[in-house]
Amino acid sequence: MEMRFGPRLNLITGDNGLGKSFLLDVAWWALTSQWPQDHNQNLTSGYPARPTEIGKEASIRFAVHSRLGLDDHESSFVADEQSWNVKKGRRPLSAALVIYALADGGFSVWDPTRNWAYNLTGQRRVSVNIFSSREVWDGLKVKTYERETQVCNGLIADWASWIREKGEDAERMAAVLAKLSTTLGVESLKPGARFARLSLDDARDIPTIRMGYGQDVPILHASLGVRRITSLAYMLSWAWREHRIASEFLGLAPSSRMVLLFDEIEAHLHPRWQRAIIPALLQVMETLTGDASASVQLIGTTHAPLVLASVEPLFDEEQDRLFALDLVDGRVSLKQQPWAKQGDVINWLVSDSFGLRQGYSLEAEQAIECANAWMRGDFAALPAHLNTKQAIHKELQRVLADHDPFWPRWIVAYEKSGDAA
Repeated sequence: MEMRFGPRLNLITGDNGLGKSFLLDVAWWALTSQWPQDHNQNLTSGYPARPTEIGKEASIRFAVHSRLGLDDHESSFVADEQSWNVKKGRRPLSAALVIYALADGGFSVWDPTRNWAYNLTGQRRVSVNIFSSREVWDGLKVKTYERETQVCNGLIADWASWIREKGEDAERMAAVLAKLSTTLGVESLKPGARFARLSLDDARDIPTIRMGYGQDVPILHASLGVRRITSLAYMLSWAWREHRIASEFLGLAPSSRMVLLFDEIEAHLHPRWQRAIIPALLQVMETLTGDASASVQLIGTTHAPLVLASVEPLFDEEQDRLFALDLVDGRVSLKQQPWAKQGDVINWLVSDSFGLRQGYSLEAEQAIECANAWMRGDFAALPAHLNTKQAIHKELQRVLADHDPFWPRWIVAYEKSGDAA
């Protein structure tokens, strides 16, 4: 397989089990030289890639825009070491701030300043920050210099602290949260006016979210969709904040590059939010850098036609790519899809990106296909329980809505046939 990403937006579709998450894992590894699972066993994904046939040579070739320019490398799998070896030169490390939103709610963050510092100074520092879904909320500790170090306080503690300080961090978090949750005709999410306590025994001040019905709800009691948006807003805000602090600490300019890998973009999101999330993410990434010439790249996987419909107004074939994974003769095939606006979300469902024949239930799809076969006289294609016009008509009445656009065509053919079976 060969995959050439566009410099801005890249979306990958395909059935479950064909390797969408695997492609993101490999992209993360190419950018950071790390596999998430190697650094945090609390994750349920992000495992190192391993060949299924050890006797055969396996290699991954990749090119990355690094600190030294465009680095082209090839790595092969060494069976006795159970690792990927670099055949030439050293591994490239991205000049971008790289954030990987995993499907299980975890996040991986690689900071070109914070995590690169140990290469510059020779000291052993944290090489990457890998969060399980729980650690996003409660904080992350890792071992450095043979001692445990708090590298992130977590969403609950950080957000509460930012709100109390009423400074730039609170404003940034609120702005990112609002941008990610803004949809047409619906008020965006915003921090509540007070903190909450969950129980007598829990001394934490829990930030609240002001819901559309006017109530401040503890963020830990919010829906999965609200928590996913909030955790995404936090990780973007936190990663950029820490990158700026690390850059100031070392006397370096913050990076003007940001890469976001996002697995299952639509997970837990209402269709209203699915239709807005990609444009919002691109705007947030561009806004965070504060640089009009900044380079932001988004590589995501999706099962949602609404996600693809949402990018029609902004898709640029020079900067953006659409890929699809499919089974062809029993083998997984990766193809870059030619971009074409589909308009209505049903048209996306039946496009090559998703491969459905119709946007109906399975029963309705079968009834319509039988009706079409009957109208063209292909009676041999009809199953035994739908081999007469009366049986087909009865089934259509059961599975189709009264206002379905298929009815006029069928009624005309049904009545013209008279008493014919």
